[in-house]
Amino acid sequence: MSDAGITLIVLAVVAVLFITEVLPLAVTSMGGAVALGVLGVITPAQVFSGLSNSTVVLFAGMFVIGGAMFRTGLAQTIGAFVVRKFGSGENSLMLGSMTMGGALSSVTSNTGTTACLMPVVIGICDVTKNPPSRQLMPLAFAAGLGGTITLVGTPPNVIGAGALKAAGLAPFSFFEFAWIGIPLTVAGIIYMMLIGKRFLPKAEAHLEALDKEAVAEATASTHDSKKMWITGLTLLVVVVAMALDLKRFTLEMAAVAGALFLVITRCIKEKEAYQSVDWVTIFLFAGMMPVATALDKTGAGKLIADQVIGIMGGKPSPIMITFVLFLLSCGLTQFMSNTASAALLCPIGLSIAKGIGANPQAVIMAIAIAASCAFMTPVGTPPNTLVLGPGGYRFKDYFLPGLGLVLVSMVLCLLIIPIVWPFH
Repeated sequence: MSDAGITLIVLAVVAVLFITEVLPLAVTSMGGAVALGVLGVITPAQVFSGLSNSTVVLFAGMFVIGGAMFRTGLAQTIGAFVVRKFGSGENSLMLGSMTMGGALSSVTSNTGTTACLMPVVIGICDVTKNPPSRQLMPLAFAAGLGGTITLVGTPPNVIGAGALKAAGLAPFSFFEFAWIGIPLTVAGIIYMMLIGKRFLPKAEAHLEALDKEAVAEATASTHDSKKMWITGLTLLVVVVAMALDLKRFTLEMAAVAGALFLVITRCIKEKEAYQSVDWVTIFLFAGMMPVATALDKTGAGKLIADQVIGIMGGKPSPIMITFVLFLLSCGLTQFMSNTASAALLCPIGLSIAKGIGANPQAVIMAIAIAASCAFMTPVGTPPNTLVLGPGGYRFKDYFLPGLGLVLVSMVLCLLIIPIVWPFH
C-alpha cells in the first residue's frame, strides 16, 4: 500500500476516535503520529516534532497567565463587578454576563471564564428569583464567541495560525481574528437577547446544584489585591507586546516571559502553573502536526482536497468554499473537541487552498471560526458542559438556541471572511 493510502487510513481511525472519544484525545493524537512513524510514513524525528513547535510554547505561556488571573481572584473580581453593575433584570443581567464572558475569554480560558462567572450569575439569579436556566447558556455561548476575538482566545485560532506557520506561510497576527471575532460576539449577544432567549427553558436550578469540580478554579483563588494588580498589568503588557508583533520579541516569548514573571512574583505558584496548563490541548496539537506533515508529504491531503473540490464543481466560488468548510468544521465540533476539529481539518484546508489557488488564510479562518461555533449540543465545548447541571438543561435544550446562533455566525462568516481575507 502507498504511503498516501496508509496516511488516509490512520487519519480515518484518528477521526473516528476523536468523535467517539473511546480513547483520550491526547492519546489518539499522539498515537496517530507514532503509528505513522512505525509504518515508515514519517521519520522518527518527525513523530515528536510537534512538541518542539513554538505554538506549543505559546499555548503553555497563556495557560499559565490565564491560571494566574483565576488564582489571584482577578477574573472573578472583574466579572462580579461588571455583572452587578449591569443590573439584575433578565436582559440587563444577560447583557452584563455575556459581555464580561466574551471579554474575559478573549485572553483567557473560556472554561475558566465560565467557571468563575457561573457562581456570580447564579447568586444574582437566586436573590432576584430569576431562573438560572435563562442566563447560564447565554454565558457559555458568550465564552465561546469571545474566544474568536484574539489569536490566543481559543485553541482553534492558535492551531490555525500554527498550521499556516508550519506550512511556511504567514500566520495570523494577534488581533487579526478581531475582524470576525468582534462582530460575531456582538451579533451573538444581540441574537440571544432578542431571539435566542425565546428558546431557553425556564427550569429552576440553585446555587447548591453547582458541581464543585466545575468551579474549582473559581473558588481556589486568593483574592490578593496586590497580586491582582501585578497579574492584570502583566497581561496588559503581554497583549500589547503581541499586538505590536515585534520580531525580536515574538508571541511565544511574550507569553513565556509573562508566565515566568507571574511565577517569580508568586502571583501563581510553580505547582499551580503546571496545573493551569491544559496538557490535552498541548499533546493533541503536538500529535496532529506530524499527521499534517504526512498528509502533505505523501499527497494524501491533495487526494482529499481534490475530492472536495470535485464535489464543489472543480472551480468553486469563494462563498461556496467558505460555506462548505464552515459546515464541515461546525458539524464536527458539535460532537467532538473544537481543538480536535481544527487540528483535523486545517491540514486538509491547506491542501484545498493549494488545489484551487486560493488564499490559505481565508480557508483556515473559516475552519477555525466554525470550530468555535459548538452551540447546538452540551458536549461540543467545555463551557456548554459546565452549565448543563446548574442550568437544569437537557441535551435537546441546546439545539434551538444553538442552531440560531450557528446560522448567525455562518452568515457573518460568509460576509466578512471573503472581504477581509480575499480568496484570490
